[in-house]
Amino acid sequence: MHIASVEDDAAQGELLRSIVTKAGYECTVYTTGREFLAALAKPHPYNLLLIDWELPDITGFEVLRWVRSNLGQNLPIIFVTNRSDESDLVAALHAGADDYVIKPPREAELLARIRTLSRRSASLPVQDAPFQCAAYYVEPDNNRIELRGRKIELAPKEFELALLFLRNPGHLFSRDVLSSSVWNRDIPATSRTIDTHLSNIRRKLHLKPENGVRLTASYALGYRLELLNDDESPAHAAI
Repeated sequence: MHIASVEDDAAQGELLRSIVTKAGYECTVYTTGREFLAALAKPHPYNLLLIDWELPDITGFEVLRWVRSNLGQNLPIIFVTNRSDESDLVAALHAGADDYVIKPPREAELLARIRTLSRRSASLPVQDAPFQCAAYYVEPDNNRIELRGRKIELAPKEFELALLFLRNPGHLFSRDVLSSSVWNRDIPATSRTIDTHLSNIRRKLHLKPENGVRLTASYALGYRLELLNDDESPAHAAI
């Protein structure tokens, strides 16, 4: 596994590299956000990213949003930060980070988080390969989603939004992440665009326990597609 880190503090960058390489991983460290993004914009071998919050040229949040908008949701990202305030950490998770560690990183904790995310990433479907999620069969290449063998007709942005949730069950998406990932722009909180599309995919795809899923929403936190265990799902209902 090859890990890329963006860290402007030379001592911190060397500490991260030492921890990661001692565990048997490869590690490439960049010192500025723009250098980091330039490397990611080209074909690259990286399987996981470590992003510093404070960078000399652009913020870690800007790096995070670029990665999620351009490289999707499957590439694991850990924020490495001096900040320990709960509101800051929640903001990072809402923006699309998968996890975080506080500086200076503790070796065992950092490696445990890396291993957890690498296992999750390995279990995700290949980006364009057909896959199954609960009662849903998805063909990304063909913009096709079936529920129990029946094709569901979706508008293009509805399909992108549904694909994001079905590819990443259990992942919490903030409104900011949804707007940047699906619409590639910021959508004002006063706009009903996201709510309308969420309502449409919930209705059209029948995202409910009968089909093994539940779409949960919290305006403050975001949206999550939960997979339900058999004992949580009622008997299958007609769609």
